[in-house]
Amino acid sequence: MAAGRSASFTMSRRQFVVSSLVVAFAAAFADACGSTHAPAPALEPVATPDEIEMSLTINGTKRTVRADARLTLLDALRERLSLPGTKKGCDQGQCGACTVLVDGRRVNACLTLAVMVQDVPIITIEGLSKDGSQHPLQAAFIAEDGFQCGYCTSGQIISAVGLRRECRARKMSDAPLADDELREGMSGNLCRCGAYPNIRAAINRAWKET
Repeated sequence: MAAGRSASFTMSRRQFVVSSLVVAFAAAFADACGSTHAPAPALEPVATPDEIEMSLTINGTKRTVRADARLTLLDALRERLSLPGTKKGCDQGQCGACTVLVDGRRVNACLTLAVMVQDVPIITIEGLSKDGSQHPLQAAFIAEDGFQCGYCTSGQIISAVGLRRECRARKMSDAPLADDELREGMSGNLCRCGAYPNIRAAINRAWKET
């Protein structure tokens, strides 16, 4: 009986191994076949009876969005106006990846309703360069290697532009901020890669040009 149970157990293990290999090969084959298919098209926003028409002034251009009044500025930029440079990070106002300038002030686009900022000048990362030339801060971030994965970079640059404007409005010296002041001024923007020394070097490099 013991020998019979052993033979039966050995066969079961073999069957299990063979079955696992068959399943694995089948899954790999299915993935390979699936990769030849075209990606599914992006879903269009679904219209609802509660939609309203909103007028937004983005980078000096009037844009119209028809959407639910609960649409955030971040989703309006990325999903309705084809401006993906403003990134969606935490979507809770904690990381600063979605920073834009609204009437010259830094705001988190994920916490701002689009309907609240109608006809107010809004500047995104796409609006910084002029006539095909990089903004000094964009050039400085490249020169100082102020990014790693780059996901937070647009928010960092826009926030630095806003910080510079705030310092000018307070009639502060044109000299770069002390390191602790710069850390505090940029504290709303997180870099998960930890490229902070390079980011601060880039901001200091472009400080007088911005």
